[in-house]
Amino acid sequence: MTPSTPPGLGPPAPVDYRRLFRLDGRRAVVVGAGSGIGRESALALAAHGAEVVCADRDLAAAEATTRLAPGLTSYRLDVLDAEAIRLAADELGDVDVLVDSAATNVRKRLADYSDDEFDRVVDLNLRAAFRLVRAFGPGMALRGRGSIIAFTSIRSVTVEEGQGVYAATKAGLVQLLRAAAAELGPSGVRVNAIAPGVVETPLTAPIRAVPEWAAAYATKSALGRWSRPDELAGAVVYLASDASSFVTGTQLFVDGGWTAVDGRYTPPT
Repeated sequence: MTPSTPPGLGPPAPVDYRRLFRLDGRRAVVVGAGSGIGRESALALAAHGAEVVCADRDLAAAEATTRLAPGLTSYRLDVLDAEAIRLAADELGDVDVLVDSAATNVRKRLADYSDDEFDRVVDLNLRAAFRLVRAFGPGMALRGRGSIIAFTSIRSVTVEEGQGVYAATKAGLVQLLRAAAAELGPSGVRVNAIAPGVVETPLTAPIRAVPEWAAAYATKSALGRWSRPDELAGAVVYLASDASSFVTGTQLFVDGGWTAVDGRYTPPT
């Protein structure tokens, strides 16, 4: 017997692979777009046709990003302010893509950490990400589409002295995003993480200021070097676009093979 086509269903429409990564007609919000990975993510999304809102606590830095390419607007957003996040979700309208690149670190051994330092790292790396998902996720679910992307780290799976609290927030963020993927997936919203290795950003400036430390990190990945912020942008475009339409609840490592070779180094703390 020849299987019959279920009522109302026909053969799938052919895929135009030339437009697989295009984001025309989509609105993206990039948190932390004033510098580093956030800035390059915003530029890459705009280059693929998205209308991009560059959100940053430093409005001048966000405005500097908007001057680098067309299709970008700036928005002041302090993600440590819960009310500001709620207002942003209301004011920015229908958001199809949310990228969270904001993060901080205090490099100290656990015994030397103060409660205030612990709170500072947890508040930005984990609590703010939770608030962003809570604010923007429901609107995406109501519209039946959306992609939420947050940056974790190789430290979500491998740690070193002085990185305990940062690593804990990144591991926690992975599970938070997986839960969001499970909860929002039935409504057509995808949620994923990108885990960079060592990247030349303002956050890693203290490391790169110590020649021995910088050189040791450079040799601990399979590619034997640090990455640039623009080398993370392709992963952002991929996860924002239809190229990843069946990808959710995952952590994409863009680490130059660091976790593959299990690079180790004991830094000064």
